[in-house]
Amino acid sequence: MKYLHTMVRVGDLDKSLDFYCDKLGLENKGRFDIEAGRFTLVFLAPPGQPEAQIELTHNWDPEELGEGRNFGHLAYEVDDIYAFCDRLMKAGVTINRPPRDGRMAFVRSPDNVSIELLQKGAPLPAQEPWASMPNLGHW
Repeated sequence: MKYLHTMVRVGDLDKSLDFYCDKLGLENKGRFDIEAGRFTLVFLAPPGQPEAQIELTHNWDPEELGEGRNFGHLAYEVDDIYAFCDRLMKAGVTINRPPRDGRMAFVRSPDNVSIELLQKGAPLPAQEPWASMPNLGHW
């Protein structure tokens, strides 16, 4: 068995591409507009990791997407969790669970998909403003 990808259904493809590509830093590996089925598939992956793909699925007809907590979350390892979260925050992304422990943070996509950010290697020493920052919403 070989891992292929994780599919995430999105409501606004442009907002989702801005979040996943421009803010998180994933690379677009291919887009497929399926006119007969009235949907678009976009495959994204972290730089240098084409095997770790997510598939964004956007149905062209309007639909209300529920928040399925049974999905869990996507997880990405980052080199410096504080710098990464700072860059996201400056780009307007809410840090739902700040990296108080220097190891783990959670954010949400425009469609409320939880994304876990994990510090590469050992946790970083606790530092402000992260150490005393409260959770926002749920993650």
